[in-house]
Amino acid sequence: MRVAGEILVEQAEIGIFGGTGIYDSGLLKEVKEITVDTPYGKTSDSITVGVFEGRKIAFMPRHGRKHTIPPHMINYRANIWAFKQMGITRIIAPSAVGSLKEEHAPGDFVLPNQFIDFTKSRKLSFSEEGRVIHISVADPFCPGAQSAILRAADAQKIPVHRDCTYVCIEGPRFSTKAESKFYRSMNADIIGMTLVPECQLAREAQICYASISTVTDYDVWAEKPVTAKDVLETLSKNVANTKKILTSIPNEIPHTRGCSCAKALEEAEF
Repeated sequence: MRVAGEILVEQAEIGIFGGTGIYDSGLLKEVKEITVDTPYGKTSDSITVGVFEGRKIAFMPRHGRKHTIPPHMINYRANIWAFKQMGITRIIAPSAVGSLKEEHAPGDFVLPNQFIDFTKSRKLSFSEEGRVIHISVADPFCPGAQSAILRAADAQKIPVHRDCTYVCIEGPRFSTKAESKFYRSMNADIIGMTLVPECQLAREAQICYASISTVTDYDVWAEKPVTAKDVLETLSKNVANTKKILTSIPNEIPHTRGCSCAKALEEAEF
């Protein structure tokens, strides 16, 4: 435990944001449920803290346990701030996405290394009046955290598409055909609704962050009819494999950080 102001905050080392279909990690022992008050309002849900493979891990479902929070209404700043107060230095962020390329088929895993932001109304930064932050996101994801994900996937014999670009849209609606074809024209690989501003807020908080995306369907450009049943069946398979990857990640994350994420604010603040 440590003191944040006058509030005792349970500590953890690794944070996991559960995406669509992953509302509990099902991995942790010695479990506690905690809430963390933040200056930005309530987090998406209470935070589950426990131990797995000797590492202290915190889990938060970003849409809430009953999937009641749409992507454009997630309180990303509160979620990241809470993890920061808990002493978390690494965040692993599973998410469900649509595919913008034929070769990224439903059921596949994708590791994005770039994003294109088409969100419109979200609170994108901790930068406010009196504090100006110009954070660098030229390479928006922590290379060390990404390597840990790839090693974990390899340990589970789960193939992953690498070096991919994630288009983040506002939601909660899906794309029009014209929009989807436009995103494809930029050579983007996948499309989703939750990566931004989550990843850039983590960078401002100097927390290592990496996303692992699971493809549930082809975006509307493909004009391939997909039923809700098809999506749910694919999502169910993806959730099982995502949890397999998560079981291997703690052993793949070094206890000390060798990246520059912890120094992200050194040249970012005026």
